[in-house]
Amino acid sequence: MARVIAVTNQKGGVGKTTTAINLAASFAAAEVPTLLVDCDPQANATSGLGFAKDPERISVYQVITNETGAEQALQLTALEQLWLLPSHKNLLGANLELVTDADRALRLRQALAPLRQRFHFIVLDCPPALDLLTLNALVAADSVLIPMQAEYFALEGISELLDTVERIRQELNPGLQIEGVVLAMFDERTNLAQQVAGELRNFFAEALCTTTIPRNIRLAEAPSHGKPVLLYDPRSRGAEAYIRLAKELMDRQSGKRTPPPTAQGAAGAAS
Repeated sequence: MARVIAVTNQKGGVGKTTTAINLAASFAAAEVPTLLVDCDPQANATSGLGFAKDPERISVYQVITNETGAEQALQLTALEQLWLLPSHKNLLGANLELVTDADRALRLRQALAPLRQRFHFIVLDCPPALDLLTLNALVAADSVLIPMQAEYFALEGISELLDTVERIRQELNPGLQIEGVVLAMFDERTNLAQQVAGELRNFFAEALCTTTIPRNIRLAEAPSHGKPVLLYDPRSRGAEAYIRLAKELMDRQSGKRTPPPTAQGAAGAAS
């Protein structure tokens, strides 16, 4: 059964989509079947994997509104073991169209249920808002991965997200766990970053990922080329960091050490 990880933070600009794309790509580079689900109407994860805007392409919108099954919407990416369930801007309408439906929070979980036997990991890229789309993702997920920047405004917003996770756990998804908190766009040279990291470590303890994601120009450039950083520049610091993060999360799941995917292996997995 796939482990479904929702990558979410209601604060924008924290590296959420970058993390979703590159974490999913790193899982795939480790030769495990992985699905990335773009739950954001901005469709940045879709374009970040090289898929141009196409109103005719089946997307999460048709899946979540029960017009088609998730299997029909899958797209194979440039990485052999990575599939995408793409998004489109019309997904924004689902927030209004589903609001009166009794099962409005369960649509994504129901849609992904037939795919859980096919994939090892399913990564959900959530919108930067606590709306009905994010609610669907959190109800469908086994765990939540929270990317954060090492700044105090990020600390202020985290309590609202944790409250939301707790309410969903009590009412809709009792098995929902915190997969981890990962510091993204991290500059270890600054005192502020070290101070915020220390506070997060005190608060989250082992839930704070050991791996941090550095500020890296290759990470910033990769989406404009429609590639995860593992294919754009497999030897960059950003690529190496996401390989380590994937390995850390795989170790947590398996309870044992696993060999990390290599940069060469990532490039070789491209079709």
